[in-house]
Amino acid sequence: MGFFDSEIVQNEAKQLFTDYQNLVGLGSNYGKFDRDGKKMYIDQMEELMDRYKIFMKRFELSDDFMAKMTVEQMNTQLGQFGMTPQQMFDGMTMTLDRMKSELEK
Repeated sequence: MGFFDSEIVQNEAKQLFTDYQNLVGLGSNYGKFDRDGKKMYIDQMEELMDRYKIFMKRFELSDDFMAKMTVEQMNTQLGQFGMTPQQMFDGMTMTLDRMKSELEK
């Protein structure tokens, strides 16, 4: 069975995409959130990032050709912006850390 033939992989991909879209939609109103709402948003983004890192690690560890091609495509696309996947995650973490520190002021 190929990597993308797995129902588990398909369901997780759909759920990650849906959750990301929902959070991005909510994020447009971030400035209107109270302190607790902002904290909840940040926590949900961190949880989503953790899930995404695990999902991507599955791609990296897979022997499946299509999974390896997906990793290569991601590396190529991010490389066009001068970054690696790790730099992307680091940037997202820095942004969320900055958002957290602003809550503590």
